[in-house]
Amino acid sequence: MSEKRLSWRERAQQLQQETYALYLAYRDPRTPWGARIVAALVVGYALSPIDLIPDFIPVLGYLDDLVLVPLGIWLALRLIPAQVMADCRVRARETMTAGQPVSRVAAVVIVALWLGGAALITLVVWHALR
Repeated sequence: MSEKRLSWRERAQQLQQETYALYLAYRDPRTPWGARIVAALVVGYALSPIDLIPDFIPVLGYLDDLVLVPLGIWLALRLIPAQVMADCRVRARETMTAGQPVSRVAAVVIVALWLGGAALITLVVWHALR
């Protein structure tokens, strides 16, 4: 039995495709609200340019990407109905084959959320130090 081992590049592409399928599932009306929230958080974190633990910190920097994102995907997949995910995986595969999806609106929303969070933390710290 010879099982084909995937290269890191192929695994990264699979993870990217699965993340996009989760995004599609988040937008699907058949997905329950709890699953939508989890999927939105996972997709937002996976696509965010800012990590919980910055990548330049040795070992720990990639720990969130290697542990948190897969755990979040696992949880979201458990909550989303199987037929919805199957449909979304097909759509994601078709879209990714045609070319990677680009959403400037999603990028703006993610950056705005991070800036808002940073502003909120700054305000809390500033008021605490006064």
